Amino acid sequence: MQVERYDFLPVSRQDMADRGWYYYDFLLVTGDAYVDHPSFGTAVISRVLEKHGFRVAILSQPDFHSTADFEAMGRPRLGILVNAGNIDSMVAHYSVARRRREKDAYTPGGVAGRRPDRAVIVYSGLARRAFPGLPVVIGGIEASLRRFAHYDYWDDRVRRSVLVDSGADLLIYGMGERPIVEIARRLKKGESIGEIRDVRGTCYMASDPSECAFEDALVLPSFDAVSTDKKCYARAAFSEQNEQDFVRGHALIQQHGSRFLVQNPPVHPLEGKELDDVFALPYVRWYHPDYEAQGGVDAIKEVQFSIIHNRGCFGSCNFCALALHQGRYVTSRSHESVLREAEKMLHNPDFKGYIHDVGGPTANFRHPACKKQAAAGACADRQCLFPTPCPALDADESDYLTLLRKLRALPGVKKVFIRSGIRFDYMLRDKKSDFFRELVQYHVGGQLKVAPEHIAPNVLQAMGKPFADVYDRFCSQFYELTAECGKEQYLVPYLMSSHPGSRLEDAVELAVYLKKHRMSPEQVQDFYPTPGTLSTAMYYTGLDPRNLKPVFVARTPEEKAMQRALLQFRSPKNRELVLRALVLAGREDLIGSGPDCLVRGPVPAHIRALAPRKPEKRGASGARSSVQGRHNAPGRPADRRGAPGKADRPAAASGRQPAGQTGAGGRQKGGFGKKKPRRERRP
Repeated sequence: MQVERYDFLPVSRQDMADRGWYYYDFLLVTGDAYVDHPSFGTAVISRVLEKHGFRVAILSQPDFHSTADFEAMGRPRLGILVNAGNIDSMVAHYSVARRRREKDAYTPGGVAGRRPDRAVIVYSGLARRAFPGLPVVIGGIEASLRRFAHYDYWDDRVRRSVLVDSGADLLIYGMGERPIVEIARRLKKGESIGEIRDVRGTCYMASDPSECAFEDALVLPSFDAVSTDKKCYARAAFSEQNEQDFVRGHALIQQHGSRFLVQNPPVHPLEGKELDDVFALPYVRWYHPDYEAQGGVDAIKEVQFSIIHNRGCFGSCNFCALALHQGRYVTSRSHESVLREAEKMLHNPDFKGYIHDVGGPTANFRHPACKKQAAAGACADRQCLFPTPCPALDADESDYLTLLRKLRALPGVKKVFIRSGIRFDYMLRDKKSDFFRELVQYHVGGQLKVAPEHIAPNVLQAMGKPFADVYDRFCSQFYELTAECGKEQYLVPYLMSSHPGSRLEDAVELAVYLKKHRMSPEQVQDFYPTPGTLSTAMYYTGLDPRNLKPVFVARTPEEKAMQRALLQFRSPKNRELVLRALVLAGREDLIGSGPDCLVRGPVPAHIRALAPRKPEKRGASGARSSVQGRHNAPGRPADRRGAPGKADRPAAASGRQPAGQTGAGGRQKGGFGKKKPRRERRP
């Protein structure tokens, strides 16, 4: 794609000189390559500031061993803005096994190591050294999700707020368009950064809690408390999540040593025309031309011809940070705004007629979960979809369906795909539209990716995901509609191993389920404890923050490797791990050549030695006799291929019957795929 340098914001003093700038207002420092596209926070924030009359220069992936690259840009007039990039720098650098990644899709040429570990802290320190006395404001996903004291998986300890460790003046959390404009205007008027203490969506450090500008602030357990008492950590994590509502959320205060972290209440999300205006800004929708000689930036490939139509998510999966970052209140762009963006694609010479995605955090959410959320906020005492959909849920995809029809009708558009996540439980509740049918008929490219994550009830309970019977119904309807459309299409499930709550027995149960439904999933993710999620709090504390009940956690590399291997039990490289897992779980009945077996024998002696001792019982005479038959883990049902036993069922809440009581063996239809010839590998 041919682009002009002048269409981008300045990345050097020469660029500023070419524009006739003798000063600029903000230096935006980022850990990503500079990609001018609305999927990248750096592009959005810089373009929003530009629209409001501020001059912004971009410093992407500076040398982090010295201040030379900072000083080369010259001193900005108002301040320095810092983000780590589109993802946390530690996630960008390390796999869940803590191994260094070889590639970085957000760096020219995919070269790894161009940003530092804990980039927000490092860049903030360099900015302070290069430009003493200038305000430093941090934001983006890394700062947002590390704003409180948080468990850090890579250090395996609780770290202080990133605001403390970075030494920045302000932290913008969540979606930053409103806060950054207000901060910029007040700095321009001459206010000092220390006086700006009442902006929603920001955090700062105070000497005393009384400095908080908002009434009825809630005090969280201190850093000292959460770093030494896991129950305190779990309570704090739950409060942090529960207060991220722009209507009812309070200011939060957490002591760090002699100072106090103050989080002001969340900002009101952009709606309607405001959101349209952000996406109408003059993005080039490509990476900076300086990167062409280095091989370009891979991260643009999937989003170049994709459209974001919404923000926020009321799905509230416990392993997802969206609730803490974007909130549960869903807003969306107008049809006209989305269509204008699509029409711009039509003029791109690289566009081949395929819109890759029309989605967002969750593709099929276009409006708030219920009518009362705008006035009263999201409920504090229940989730919108879990454990069962709320009776007040407004499950209506008709507006999304209308938008998709308009996009399909554009001249030059051959197909519109949906590749963002779809909440199938929400889709099943929609009785007002034909969205499901048209999704199958027009928007699936042979495979539809969905995220059931697991099938064991206790694991789904910990995840906050719908139970397996809901997914079964979705599968059945998907394949029925596919047949009616005369197509051959398949579901590709995303699965997660080792999530808190998942025991080895649960991973075996999922493997049996996959075997029964002839699935060979390649989309398997080992649970990654990243900052800002309830699941990470479970991982660290061994407690469910929602009720403080104990949760099993697979912690050792061996435990995690066995659970992951079970989900891909057909792979020859996993054979020994699968054998080890089955022996440890007491499921040697699944080893052999039978139709239900997961792996062939024989079992090596060193693995057989791991088998748990079979329990013994006493006869009437008091003599011990060996229990015959297959060994089952304590509390597990006798037939593991049947319906789960009572010990597996989550407790009913508020008089409701627990969902997901149908086991793999009891299903009539559905499952992870309709029975069909085995497909060993999927792209």
